[in-house]
Amino acid sequence: MARLPVITGFGGINAAGRSSGHHGYRRLVIDALPKSQTQATYHNLAALTGQLKKQDGKWLDGSGSEILLDTYLSQLAPNLRQGSLIRELENNLFDPNRLPYNRNASLGSASDQPLQFEMRSKDLPSPLPAGWTVNDAQTEGRVSVSASENFEVILQCTRETAVHSAGQLPSGFDPAQLYPARNHPRGLQLTVFAASDAINSMGIDWEVVKQNVAADQIAVYAGSGMGQLDYNGSGGMMQARLLGKKVSSKQLALGYAEMPADFINAYLLGNLGTTGTNVAACATFLYNLRQGIRDIQSGTHRVVLVGTSEAPLVPEIFDGFATMGALADDASLRQLDRLTDEQRPNFRRACRPFGNNAGFTLAESAQCIVLFDDALAMELGANIYGGINEVFINADGFKKSIASPGLGNYISMAKAAAATRNIIGQEGLAKRSYVQAHGTGTLQNRQTESHIINHIAESFGIQDWPVAAVKSYLGHSLASSSGDQIAASLGVWAEGIIPGILTVDAIADDVSHSNVDFLLQHKDVGKQSMDAVIINSKGFGGNNASASMLAPHIVEKMLTKRHGEKAISKYKSRNESVAQASLEYDTSTQEGENRTIYKFDHNVLGSESIDLADGKLAVTGLAPQISLELENPYSDMCE
Repeated sequence: MARLPVITGFGGINAAGRSSGHHGYRRLVIDALPKSQTQATYHNLAALTGQLKKQDGKWLDGSGSEILLDTYLSQLAPNLRQGSLIRELENNLFDPNRLPYNRNASLGSASDQPLQFEMRSKDLPSPLPAGWTVNDAQTEGRVSVSASENFEVILQCTRETAVHSAGQLPSGFDPAQLYPARNHPRGLQLTVFAASDAINSMGIDWEVVKQNVAADQIAVYAGSGMGQLDYNGSGGMMQARLLGKKVSSKQLALGYAEMPADFINAYLLGNLGTTGTNVAACATFLYNLRQGIRDIQSGTHRVVLVGTSEAPLVPEIFDGFATMGALADDASLRQLDRLTDEQRPNFRRACRPFGNNAGFTLAESAQCIVLFDDALAMELGANIYGGINEVFINADGFKKSIASPGLGNYISMAKAAAATRNIIGQEGLAKRSYVQAHGTGTLQNRQTESHIINHIAESFGIQDWPVAAVKSYLGHSLASSSGDQIAASLGVWAEGIIPGILTVDAIADDVSHSNVDFLLQHKDVGKQSMDAVIINSKGFGGNNASASMLAPHIVEKMLTKRHGEKAISKYKSRNESVAQASLEYDTSTQEGENRTIYKFDHNVLGSESIDLADGKLAVTGLAPQISLELENPYSDMCE
């Protein structure tokens, strides 16, 4: 029988804040929460952004002054709200109103006389342009140039971006300040934070995991869709010479798309097991998730960390998507809301899934989840936040345009619905499941995805299937987008509220919705009324993925049936200390404590740490040995 992949830890960071402890989720539904949880959400955002910490039993603000906690949070709340979720792009990454660019120009004299000018001698081009004569100038280190022919120059200019809205991380949060970042690309900084958050959320020390699971039975599948494209990564490598700067030794190496997995292995976990990433545009997280659950279901691995990190808020990526007509630019938002050119668009409502919309909103995010097989989860008393039933992936077939949607998502969604029905039955699928839609906020998406979801609902006998679209709050974080959807879904089981699509006043006329309910308001469904959720993702180029995810109360029922009541009772006893450790970590984050994991040059092992004997491979410091007695799947073909 297949082993069940169980979610035992999760963490990350996006425009809503920290994922662990469901804090980011609660920011989405903050207006539907009781006052105590609203205050706790503000509390976490304040601590995350460096505006609150506890020291020697006293609460201090960002400057270190003692404050009255409740009063301070009440005063801070408006800024915390405004400084999270989709909003006007802030200038801590770049100045959106003064983007540098170069303009080509041809210079020459308007008369028959050569053009005369001076420049620094070290700035002379080599070889000299045709028609240049160079003489020493009166000032040391400078030369006089006489140019008899026109020549090309590049002029440094600035411009204003066409797009001012983004799903930017909460104002004041800087991952580079949490560990020795050493000029790491922003995507890798987010990776370190997100993976640390997920690991700490488990409530089980990672060394305990390593001492209970053989090294070759642990896997990390984590990456980015676009690689690291800021100046510290591939972006800088491509720009440096054109900007008159030098390429650094790190830019190429740290730019790889699989580098988030490499960082997690090398600097957080010391992982010796399987590693890598699947790159699939906006569906990357679910592609990695499928790889992880296949490993657990087959029994080849017992622990898998799945993650993605995307930091695309750089001018060149805004340019690329805006030129494609994919982004909701300022002019389009004004047109939607019938504003004049002088009026400021409502950037908070830039992303409008399934309503009248103008394009998607670019965002940054890193998300990670930790998966155990069901037996290991019970053995170690792990927290159970949910389970992954299945992930289905389908391409689009022949396409006219590589960017246009196709048929693949019909197949992946239909299979996800069928797999969900296999576990919770027809009534469960029809009455106790919902959909986390890809919901980008583009015209094509609202037409095609709504038709897919509606058609699946109709075919499976579902009426009023609830549909959420969290990109309306967070924006589109590309590779991490389905990780954002999963984190929000785990929150629904914790609080019982499905986030509504609050940026939309009405469903667009061309949206199919005869059998579905696109939630335009928060929906209070109760903590155990939803048995499953289908996570849908549609990636550029025809990368479609749909996942069936099971609620923790359904997972507990399944584990009880497989392992028995006595085993469940023992598991719950073991879980008490684990749950307490998770709570202590969450409390520490509320107090402004930084537990980011980064083990540079830590316990580096050499060949002397390997012992090969008797069909086993032992590694110094790791209790479970790696077996070399491998099953031969081709035994029937061998002598």
